[in-house]
Amino acid sequence: MYRMSIMIGSESEILCELGDILRHARLAAAMTQEQVADLAGISRPRYRDIEKGTAAARATTLMNVARALGLEMMLVPQVMVPAVQALLRPHSDDDLPAFVSQPDDDDHGPSLSRT
Repeated sequence: MYRMSIMIGSESEILCELGDILRHARLAAAMTQEQVADLAGISRPRYRDIEKGTAAARATTLMNVARALGLEMMLVPQVMVPAVQALLRPHSDDDLPAFVSQPDDDDHGPSLSRT
């Protein structure tokens, strides 16, 4: 499993860590760089450079890449990070997260419910 948050560091460290997260997500989704790039609306060389951590990307590009990988970017207040991570951590008894996404029948998208 890859880290869910990126801590403060140098620009190159942050870019490399972000690239690692994207690479792990892409491999877990069994997608090629070309597929992610196409879905995100960027070129494969551009995506490759972002994934390698050798190029920075605009926030909108990162959001499109994340969504192509089935992820959603979130800005979480630092004081809330431990609580959010605890919500996503699997239970020891049933290996399910404390909250899981439940598809809704309405147009508001999935909701969270306690397990």
